Amino acid sequence: MLNNSLRPPRPKLTGRIFAYAMADVFGLSCVGIGASWFAAGKGAILTHFPSSTAEAVACTVGGIVVMLWSVARILGELAKQRPEMQAKYDQYISTHHPDKRQRPAADEQK
Repeated sequence: MLNNSLRPPRPKLTGRIFAYAMADVFGLSCVGIGASWFAAGKGAILTHFPSSTAEAVACTVGGIVVMLWSVARILGELAKQRPEMQAKYDQYISTHHPDKRQRPAADEQK
């Protein structure tokens, strides 16, 4: 089921991508914890944290920074897979949609 030939190819989930995704989840949790203070006026998710506006702002901003960092790293890891994915995608298009296949510039000049 994972290697379904009817769907376009997908990138591999590597250990680094998974680790960066977990960092992204941590950042999202920090944003949620910090933002909950602004909604409830007290720590709504964790009982005694954040207990002040400064802690709520630090938690929210820190979470946003971690999320942006991890997403940039995930995109970098996916960019490393680009040549392999392009070859797999070209093969998929040739097999399942031959009318949409990209022709090299040399073939178009003939």
